[in-house]
Amino acid sequence: MKTADAFSSVRIVFAPIFFLLYFVPVWTGSFIRLSAFIMLPLLILVEFTDFLDGFYARKHNEVSDFGKIFDPYADIFLHLTTFFCYAFSGYMPLWILVPIVHREFGMLFVRLIAVKHGVAIGAKMGGKVKTVLYIVSGMFSLAVESASRLGFADKLPVQMLNGIGKGLYLLCLFFAYASFIHYIIAFKAVLKDKTVK
Repeated sequence: MKTADAFSSVRIVFAPIFFLLYFVPVWTGSFIRLSAFIMLPLLILVEFTDFLDGFYARKHNEVSDFGKIFDPYADIFLHLTTFFCYAFSGYMPLWILVPIVHREFGMLFVRLIAVKHGVAIGAKMGGKVKTVLYIVSGMFSLAVESASRLGFADKLPVQMLNGIGKGLYLLCLFFAYASFIHYIIAFKAVLKDKTVK
């Protein structure tokens, strides 16, 4: 496996681990403070692999059609997992989460059509901005959740933090669809031919 793809794989492996780290304390009432100390730094390290896979792909000349598909797949696998956790805790409204899930499945469909025509859709600037917003929003929610698990809930300006969180998720939603439209426009020549052989 190429170095860049190995870094992408880390996000796929970590997603279910994060899910368990997040919910085991909820289900059992144990390891609450421990989970707060582990989740945020571990997620930061895992998100950093998104930079590393691109860096090593360029450094070792490993940019490939497979990587162009695998990297965003790993991103979404991780981000949707974390988003479902935050939605469960009330940080991310369902009315924002559901359209984002629809967008990601829509983008997957676009990529499949492009692959059928021999085109691997790489990341564009709008998609990169969307990914950065996903990361920032998720980190913000996780920081608030971690503070709550450490016993600081009564010292937090909850209403203000909830407002900031919702604002960040609204930006995610906006850029998710803005980038999706941009991808469709950029690859409309590929998408015109939908004949199934």
